[in-house]
Amino acid sequence: MRLIQFDSAAGERRVGTVAGQTLQVVNQVASTRELALLAIGNGCSLAEQVATLGTKPGPVYLDLLAAGRVLPPLDHPDPAHCWVTGTGLTHLGSASTRDAMHQANAPRTDEATLTDTARMFKWGVEGGKPAAGQVGVQPEWFFKGDGDSVVRPGADLPMPEFAEDGGEEPELAGLYVIGNDGQPYRLGYALGNEFSDHVMEKRNYLYLAHSKLRACSYGPELRVGPLPADLNGHSRLYRGAEVVWEKAFASGEANMCHSFDNLEFHHFKYDLFLRPGDVHVHFFGTATLSFADGIQPQPGDRFEVAMGEFGAPLVNGLAVTTPRFGLGKVRAL
Repeated sequence: MRLIQFDSAAGERRVGTVAGQTLQVVNQVASTRELALLAIGNGCSLAEQVATLGTKPGPVYLDLLAAGRVLPPLDHPDPAHCWVTGTGLTHLGSASTRDAMHQANAPRTDEATLTDTARMFKWGVEGGKPAAGQVGVQPEWFFKGDGDSVVRPGADLPMPEFAEDGGEEPELAGLYVIGNDGQPYRLGYALGNEFSDHVMEKRNYLYLAHSKLRACSYGPELRVGPLPADLNGHSRLYRGAEVVWEKAFASGEANMCHSFDNLEFHHFKYDLFLRPGDVHVHFFGTATLSFADGIQPQPGDRFEVAMGEFGAPLVNGLAVTTPRFGLGKVRAL
């Protein structure tokens, strides 16, 4: 089952299941979060809850996408209660681009001479998929923002004027709701563009935290249920009608050095992330970047992230924005 959230013609929020070109609108709920909390309270799956509530025919899906009325597939009415986070160096091959940014000039022949990137990737390969019941090595982790950093499918990703780059990161994201029992519940997965500033990060690895404080997008669809182990899609950059860069990308546990269980454990092990009612969007990393091929996106370009198992592609533009805050604007009380 694949779910979307959208604005109706009257401007009301709705949840729909994707069935070909026509949506089935889920009765009695206005958000995916509301649907999930009902399912948690009733002790059933999302699919069972949808079947219980029933559906009715809805609008044409492509028309909604064209009109910009498709919302992120999971959010929170209070953006401060939507955590957006991620993990890096999780995919086989993901260390190569990062390591090239930060490697030392010395030959890297042993653990002592590895860069931090190469060392952490090595740890993941060795211990990121532990045996059942065991805790694996913890991954790189970063904070991206809250619900205000999320851009709906089809909308522009804002690149602040102070940014040195605005580059795509095609990824999968896990979408979660914390139940009233403090238990994280995974609703499913979505395509994501974990948009970052790679030029800033390349200057120094300690700028990684700054480089991640950017907008992002995920969706348009939430895929409910388990994932195939081997997933393959493509990432494209359009400049007008021309494709100026295109590359295949792979995900799923067969292409990762960490298991999803291990990544989830090392996120939700913190009590901070177990607040009932909160929403979590967690990006799982990538090994494919246009930046690695010397591409620098420009305002007006469009990013496309696509994978057949997730339905419609995730498309976003790029626009430069002026930050609301300026130098010397802090006021003393």
